[in-house]
Amino acid sequence: MRILRSFLIGVLVSGAVAAWADTATNAPAANAKEVAIMDTTDGQMVIEFWPDVAPKTVANFKKLSSSGFYNGTAFHRIMKDFMIQGGDPLTKDPNDKAHYGTGGPGYSVDAEFNDKQHVRGVLSMARSNDPNSAGSQFFIVTGDASFLNHKYTAFGKVIKGDDVLQKIAETPVEPNPATGEPSSPTQRIEIKSIKIVPADSVK
Repeated sequence: MRILRSFLIGVLVSGAVAAWADTATNAPAANAKEVAIMDTTDGQMVIEFWPDVAPKTVANFKKLSSSGFYNGTAFHRIMKDFMIQGGDPLTKDPNDKAHYGTGGPGYSVDAEFNDKQHVRGVLSMARSNDPNSAGSQFFIVTGDASFLNHKYTAFGKVIKGDDVLQKIAETPVEPNPATGEPSSPTQRIEIKSIKIVPADSVK
């Protein structure tokens, strides 16, 4: 399962796990009527959430988005017919490419594997070989990734902006200097912001 091994990321887990548990416990209930507007240098995508199957994951993504955590990060791993991956805070530094894919928020979120299928447009959490190691990195599926079902936490889906997803997926790539995988974009695709807004405010 070479592709699975290459998909794993090194998420550092710190003593802040306990703090996250407290935050998650006290967080307001995830609102299924909210969506995320992801504004990228290639255009805008609108994402719906699935709090019914992944409440803590959705709450974490909303918290990070609302705090501006993702602003200025980049999609650091792109595989046209598989997925695009982002959410690493280290990607804010264009000169630190050697460490892209290893950053996180300083805590982890327990897995919430569910029956949602990893089909095109699905938003899911990246992780290391520890099922409970997801933090901030996520990926959006661009093809059939059914081999990830029940192994990664799917928690939303792109409902508007599939053309933008495709444009990002078609970004030219070169071999990753560390792994040799042909997935490192040759041009920077940045996430300018992710805003959480009421679903009925999006036309």
